[in-house]
Amino acid sequence: MPDKTYRVIQWMTGDVGRVGLRHFADNPVFELVGVLVHTPEKVGKDAGEIAGIAPTGVIATDDVESMIATDADCVFYTPVIMDVETVCRLLRSGKNVVTTSGFFHPSPDFAADAEKIRAACADGGTSFHGGGIHPGYAGDILPLTLARVMSRIDQIQVFEVVNVLTDAPTDHIDWMGFGKDKDKFLTEPTILGLGVPFFAQSMHMIADGLGVTIDEVTAADIRIATATEEIQHDQGAIAKGTVAAQHHEWTAWADGRPLIVFHAIYVTAGPEYLEPAWDWGKTRYRIVIDGDPGTELTLEGADGPDGAMDHPGYDWTAMGAINTIPDICDAPPGWLNHLDLGLVRPRGLVRK
Repeated sequence: MPDKTYRVIQWMTGDVGRVGLRHFADNPVFELVGVLVHTPEKVGKDAGEIAGIAPTGVIATDDVESMIATDADCVFYTPVIMDVETVCRLLRSGKNVVTTSGFFHPSPDFAADAEKIRAACADGGTSFHGGGIHPGYAGDILPLTLARVMSRIDQIQVFEVVNVLTDAPTDHIDWMGFGKDKDKFLTEPTILGLGVPFFAQSMHMIADGLGVTIDEVTAADIRIATATEEIQHDQGAIAKGTVAAQHHEWTAWADGRPLIVFHAIYVTAGPEYLEPAWDWGKTRYRIVIDGDPGTELTLEGADGPDGAMDHPGYDWTAMGAINTIPDICDAPPGWLNHLDLGLVRPRGLVRK
């Protein structure tokens, strides 16, 4: 049995939040004391029913004020978009906050909100931390971990490869612009393009860890591949000749050279269905460091007994943050990023 337990509130119960519910119910290090939901049909349901597990005795509510008044050590905050004022209220109420909602590192893009969060931490005597899978792990912790075995670093590249049809929710197909006319796609804002400030946080964290300063972050022209024939999916089809794959590239420059390059590659089919015939392989994160010695690392889901590979993206997103909760609760007040935490010590992972 653990020598200390942490009382947690699950704030929202989407794909990431449900992973949190299942973990909090199973790990004796945590005690689930509240669940905040958004959709009316979830109100009044046991958290276990929402998460697809046995009843927990904790009933979901949409009453924000009651959750802010609940005695808890930490809130696991997982909406897609963070409401900074709500997070600051939680921090001022005496609750630590760990989140997957986009705030990982107080980079220049988030300087104003960082000051609000730091002030709320000081008022409440609490700590704040953001994590996830990318950004928040694959694009910052893993490169810095590899850097420890290097003698010299010339450039760091991070590749995120996602097959949207097999390893992402089907709603990604529309909101990422798959199935659009090529020219229309290339002249309109893209979801990934709008997310550059969030990914840039990882770049700034790498630079801070290496003791250098980023001068600017630039974006290369988006590359796309079109469907050579109709690509069927659960909600319809991607028409022949429309966008079926996209490759975004962002570069962080330091001392006049391209030090960090992020690649976001999202596809809907294999090379036989694409023009040009891109073959990026299966969903994974790949870190390549050019230098002395040249070094690579790949993070991907494990192959199952039937040979199929599941991409545990939401599990990674949730657990990358959840496993910091004990350290965050026990830390001094303030915004704590990965560099502040050092080596996180996950608790309660080895269970009977």
